[in-house]
Amino acid sequence: MLNENLKENYGTLSETINALVAVGYDVDLNVKEDCLICHEFDQSFSPEEFEIDKVYRFDGATNPDDESIVYAISSQKFDVKGVLVNGYGPSADEATSKLVERLATHP
Repeated sequence: MLNENLKENYGTLSETINALVAVGYDVDLNVKEDCLICHEFDQSFSPEEFEIDKVYRFDGATNPDDESIVYAISSQKFDVKGVLVNGYGPSADEATSKLVERLATHP
């Protein structure tokens, strides 16, 4: 369900999240154990039902702890588009990184 309207760069982390929400990636997704969760709808999803549409990486220019990555992800089955945020490098969350590996290998 790749959104052709996604730009390569929106600027800062917050500008990117706001821009993704504006083009329909409006569900805030988090990771719990081995599934994606949406607190807004009190629903959990299998990562195998989602695909990564676009990845945005932000380098911590002055602090490596500020390194983060934003995933614009979608599920045709559930008609859901959302945003998943993780750190990378030393600030990466292991559970999120493992789940993202499953998203990235989804056909």
